[in-house]
Amino acid sequence: MKQKNVSVLGCGHIGKTIAVDLCEDYSVTSVDSNTERLNEISSSHNVNTLQKDLSDKNSLTEVIKDADLVISAVPGFMGFKALKYIIEAGKNVVDISFFAEDAFQLDELARANNVTAIVDCGVAPGLSNILLGFHHKRMKISSFECYVGGLPLNPKLPFNYKAPFSPSDVIEEYLRPARVVENGRVITKDALSDSEIIEFDKVGKLEAFVTDGLRTLLKTMDVPNMKEKTLRYPGHIEIIKLLKQVGYFDSKEIEAAGKKIKPIDVTAQLLFPHWKLEKGEREFTILRIVIHDEGKEIVYDIYDEYDVETQTTSMARTTGYTCTAAARLVLENQFNRKGICPPEYIGEDEKCFDYIISYLNERKVNLIKRIN
Repeated sequence: MKQKNVSVLGCGHIGKTIAVDLCEDYSVTSVDSNTERLNEISSSHNVNTLQKDLSDKNSLTEVIKDADLVISAVPGFMGFKALKYIIEAGKNVVDISFFAEDAFQLDELARANNVTAIVDCGVAPGLSNILLGFHHKRMKISSFECYVGGLPLNPKLPFNYKAPFSPSDVIEEYLRPARVVENGRVITKDALSDSEIIEFDKVGKLEAFVTDGLRTLLKTMDVPNMKEKTLRYPGHIEIIKLLKQVGYFDSKEIEAAGKKIKPIDVTAQLLFPHWKLEKGEREFTILRIVIHDEGKEIVYDIYDEYDVETQTTSMARTTGYTCTAAARLVLENQFNRKGICPPEYIGEDEKCFDYIISYLNERKVNLIKRIN
């Protein structure tokens, strides 16, 4: 039987992990504009590489023409257009880019092109949606809470933070108003608000604040109370709030030294060196899902660290392996629903749910479940 072709768009930490995880069973092509990244993956793994500008429609369409499945691991600002181009090309796709636009805008297009398009398929959103989708199908849920963070194991002042994915996406997360559901109504709150301190095993105290991570759940789940909160080391929120207050994240141009600049562009360039993970730097991902029905509380916890042996970041493992599990379901025709398919649709199917959880366990991304 002919080996199936997978095109992975983006070769950052997560895109590389996805390509490596799939290359033993499929013919994988990693596509990126960065030759250094491509040379690194091709020198150590059986992955084909292409250097292309993925922001260009013709270029993107050309590189995926022979693909049986496309995985989009591009930065969020490119994500929606890339997904649209992939669907227009009639290719099934699993997408992990965290774009601001509503993916359901492309649902009619995906159905018309007979495309299965799984979106937001990372750890949160992604695995969190899968867990909620499974339980929502089987019980009446009164509330859903998601707490998630990717953090350095050895934090350093002043930020006590490193970005395990695109730093531009982190800044966007701090700026985008957060939608939560309270008593059946969607309410918009400022990002970084509703802060609280929570203590976790192995980590200690972290601060949590609302971010706009519910996304598709706002349309697909009739749960009266839902929220997602991001986790950071205590003190991080106040630093980011100060930068926002002073105007460092403003996108309106100002004049400086005779030139017009956007403060956010300068801030991003200044922050990225502080937030960049060094090669081999240890970090961890922490996820807690709390689901209430009328009689009990179901809690899922993940604590996952950087894999020293494979030199794979934890965020790449937890996000990438959720994505590749879903990709295999599509490639092996175990999930073939057409249109825009958020991960909660996968979770509704018990066989698909069990496969995802088993797949993660095999890669030592372990969910601990308890019922209170």
